[in-house]
Amino acid sequence: METPDAGVFTGFLLRLLYVRHVFRGARRIGALALVAMICGAARPAQQRRVIDPIDPSWLSFDAATKTARFRLTAGLTGVNGALNFNGFRDGELTLVVPEGWTVAVSFENHDGMLPHSAQVIGEQHPLPASALDKSGIDRAFTNKAFEGLAPQSKDNMRFTAAPVGNYQIVCGVPGHALAGMWIRMQVSSDAKQPSVIATPAP
Repeated sequence: METPDAGVFTGFLLRLLYVRHVFRGARRIGALALVAMICGAARPAQQRRVIDPIDPSWLSFDAATKTARFRLTAGLTGVNGALNFNGFRDGELTLVVPEGWTVAVSFENHDGMLPHSAQVIGEQHPLPASALDKSGIDRAFTNKAFEGLAPQSKDNMRFTAAPVGNYQIVCGVPGHALAGMWIRMQVSSDAKQPSVIATPAP
C-alpha cells in the first residue's frame, strides 16, 4: 500500500484553509504558518518519481545582450498537489545562468485556487517557512512575495545573475516552500549560455 505524498496532502490542507479563510473570515496567515511548521518538522522521505520533460519554450536567450528569459509557472500541473514550479518540485529543476547575465523572469500563477509567489534566495536547508525580508539577489522576487499573487495573476522580475553560487527559487507564501514548492538556480562562472536541466532528488 502506497503512502500518500506529503506535498499532495499539504496542498489539499492549504486549500481547505484558504477556503475557510474566504468563506468564514479566518486568519489564513496564522493558520498557514502553523502548517508550515508542521510540514517542515514532519516531512517523510520522498519516493523517487519519474521526472516530467522540460519544455524548451521555458527558456530563451540573447547572447549578444547576455539576457536570459525564463517562463516560470506556479502550479503548472497537479504534481505535488499543484505546489510546483513548471511541474517540478523539491529542487528537481535547475536554471543555470552565466555570471553577469540579465535574467528576465515571466511569472504566472496557474493554480486555480491558491496564491503563489517567487523569490530567489541563497541556498539553505531547512527552507524558510515563508518569504524572506531580503532576496539572495537584488530585485529577484515577485510582488506580494509573502501574500502571493492571486490565481491567474502575472508578474515579472528582472535581475543580474551575480554573485556566483547556488540559489533556490521558492514560493514565499507560508508553508509552500516547505511543502516542496521550490526549484534551483545556479549562477555559473563557467557556463557559456543559460540552460534548464532536470536535477532529480537522490
